Amino acid sequence: MLPVFVLALALLVGGQNTGTNPFLGKTYYVNPSYQAELDTSIATTTGATQQTLQAMRNVPSAYWIDVMAKINGTNTSTVAGILADASKKGGQLVVFIVYDVPNRDCHAKASNGEICCQYNSDKTCNYDYTGDCTTGLNTYKTQYIDPLATIFTQYMNTVPIVLIIEPDSLPNLSTNQADPHCGNAATKQAYEQGIPYAINTIASKCTKCTMYIDAAHSGWLGWPNNMQSFTQEIAKLNIASKLRGYATNTANYQTIGTMCTSTDQNYCLPGGAGNGKDACCADPCKEETQYNPCNNEMNYVKFLNISLSGVGINNAHFVTDTGRNGVANMRSDCANWCNIRGAGVGLTPRTNTGNALIDAFYWLKTPGESDGCTSQLPNGTACARYDSFCGSADSIGSQSGEPRAPVAGQWFDYEVKQLASNAHMN
Repeated sequence: MLPVFVLALALLVGGQNTGTNPFLGKTYYVNPSYQAELDTSIATTTGATQQTLQAMRNVPSAYWIDVMAKINGTNTSTVAGILADASKKGGQLVVFIVYDVPNRDCHAKASNGEICCQYNSDKTCNYDYTGDCTTGLNTYKTQYIDPLATIFTQYMNTVPIVLIIEPDSLPNLSTNQADPHCGNAATKQAYEQGIPYAINTIASKCTKCTMYIDAAHSGWLGWPNNMQSFTQEIAKLNIASKLRGYATNTANYQTIGTMCTSTDQNYCLPGGAGNGKDACCADPCKEETQYNPCNNEMNYVKFLNISLSGVGINNAHFVTDTGRNGVANMRSDCANWCNIRGAGVGLTPRTNTGNALIDAFYWLKTPGESDGCTSQLPNGTACARYDSFCGSADSIGSQSGEPRAPVAGQWFDYEVKQLASNAHMN
């Protein structure tokens, strides 16, 4: 039986705004700015890797709106410029990542946001701040979300627009409250007020925009307790009716795998009926030995959908990032997420996902853009946003002879060539 708290939420929440699959039958927009970045790497490589990079020039990927400066402008490194270009090309579908909530990326350092509840002297966020986030939220609302919603509305009749809302934020809010950077009052206020504001504002203005909120991945929320915390947070914020669904594996490396037909959470766990027998239980991360029933993204989607239904959220749909999960077993520790050595680009964007719950596979993380910097930047100076995960044994730059990694979002030539050389796009 569901707890009384969960039953009460179920009465309030209602189902998802189902609509139709926004990716179906559309031509996807390929950003010329991304093609130009690829060209710099194509020019300095040869052979099969060069051929793959050339093929990647025609593969669409999402555009990350990670700073306010990317909103207005005329070139294809801005939202306005991209939408104008997509409109001129016959209304090609564009996917944006909305990613600038105050105190963003509270459990890491590599992508700490530009909008803070309180700033340090170097303009990074002061997570030890004990006040509130009123000023940061006002900036987020008036200088980020409101202008975005206005531009989206101008183009919604000529360009299909899909939005992935604030990667990592609600997963952090749901599972990392023991980290004072995520559990402090300011960060909680930023996420719990900022994200509903973003969703409600965009939904009210851009009535044809399709939104998916980020739901991390199997190696984060796959454990039942984590999944329950996340789905209860979604229910509490009362945002589900404005969403088509959830984005999984955003900017991560988890394998797609095969969905098990059984709905028994113990099926792939030690002692379960499928353990060691069924191919759908294959897990390069060996998370089933840690009693995570979501050994791949297919099984994660299945159990997340069941968990959402448990809090009254039905008819959810999903988008899964396949930008860098073409290699299944390249990590020594699947907790590592930063510029992973040996990774390869995965399946190209498509709607034939083999799973009715998943609207599309899509390159949500732009292949070639760094996850975060090594302790020293390529120019030899110290990286102010260095995260220890970017120095992991699996991260490019941690072994002798490898180049240093640039800050998150900047082009990483060495990495994109590895992604191309290890590609599994079909």
